[in-house]
Amino acid sequence: MSAVHPFLAHAPGELVSAFVVPLVSLAYLLGVDWRMTLITLVPVALALAPVPLMATPARLREQREVDAAKGRITGSVIEFVQGISVVKAYGGAERAHHRFLAAKDAFVATFDRWVRGLSRPAAAVQLVLSPPFVLLVVLTGGAVLVTHGALPPADLLPFLLLGLGLTAPVAALGHGFDDLSAAGRAVGRIRDVLSVPPLPEPGHPVPVRGGRVELRGVHFGYDGGHEVLRGVDLVLEPGTVTALVGPSGSGKSTLARLLPRFSDPTRGAVLLGGADLRRVAGPELYRTVSCVFQDVRLLRASLADNIALAVPRADHAAVVRAARLAGVHDRILRLPRGYASVVGEDAGLSGGEAQRIALARALLADTPVLVLDEATSFADPETERAVRRALAAREGERTVLVIAHRRETVADADVAVLLVDGVIAEQGRPAELLARGGAFARFWEAHGPAPADGASTGRGVRP
Repeated sequence: MSAVHPFLAHAPGELVSAFVVPLVSLAYLLGVDWRMTLITLVPVALALAPVPLMATPARLREQREVDAAKGRITGSVIEFVQGISVVKAYGGAERAHHRFLAAKDAFVATFDRWVRGLSRPAAAVQLVLSPPFVLLVVLTGGAVLVTHGALPPADLLPFLLLGLGLTAPVAALGHGFDDLSAAGRAVGRIRDVLSVPPLPEPGHPVPVRGGRVELRGVHFGYDGGHEVLRGVDLVLEPGTVTALVGPSGSGKSTLARLLPRFSDPTRGAVLLGGADLRRVAGPELYRTVSCVFQDVRLLRASLADNIALAVPRADHAAVVRAARLAGVHDRILRLPRGYASVVGEDAGLSGGEAQRIALARALLADTPVLVLDEATSFADPETERAVRRALAAREGERTVLVIAHRRETVADADVAVLLVDGVIAEQGRPAELLARGGAFARFWEAHGPAPADGASTGRGVRP
């Protein structure tokens, strides 16, 4: 967008202002003597001659390579800055600096090659448009015409005064061409983003009846590659909490993101209230399903507005009630302006506190289905207990799918589902799965010590 901006904001006005005066001057000079006018336009014609050499496929390809190299050097800087704490903690500052230097050297080499290819035609254009060259052409041509009596000496003066102005459009054209070329390449990249097809909206949407979620033979793979989910069959009943567990890369987050229809299954179907998600209208879907993800995003707005994002007309009492359920009300009151504190200005929140805000947002939305994708990964035990209390607040009505690594959360669930390599290995009540001594029990034992007595709220099993 920054590459498109100069062309849209500045180029039209600059080109108009650069052309109006020269065109008026050209009309006047044609009235004085058409032969002398043609002589005066010789530098313009010579300047336009090398332009095709500056727009060959090779030059355009080099320009795209310069853009790509510039993107890599920018990316290396952003990556270094965003990850500076991790880089320093693990002594990787020198390696990160070397990556930046490598990107810089690649950019310099690419830019130098591009400039060298343009230097000769660009220098020729600058030479023929320079005032000394223009004056030399006008004086030489005028002297010949005056000597042969074809032009009165006094008529040479307007060409000397206005001839220099006729070269201005060519210089403006050069800058405008650069802006146009950069904008054209940028528009191409923007089109690449906009051409990604959105998930199709149903032509005749069907209503959602209840919060029952069912996955029938779900397969899913990214970009037609390796299948992350392979034939998943799962039912989430209203009023239950289903804990989805499994090793990293087993497909847990992918499965969770199918419920709010961030993607469609490659094969199979996801049903919500008896309706295939592909046949549910977007507004109704997001009135039914809300999500809290590990990577919390808060707007640069007040905490009250962040919590009320899904329900903009919610009153303050409802916002406070949601914050209390999420266990973040007291923390908000300690901020300088309470609920009016703005994220990024006077509301500095830890990772766990930001997750509580996101949880309060989902609880205020009060949707029949709630998806928690590692939503307490940064949380301390107090936050974890707050999440469990909030989940129990609407017990008997809400369908909850939670991806969690803490044993307490899994133990409190009504159903535990073990996902391994995109396939459900076991599912059932946590106590029954532990008693069975199968894959779930082995996974349970392999992931840390059992919680102390009293850690569980008693919904499911306390190991």
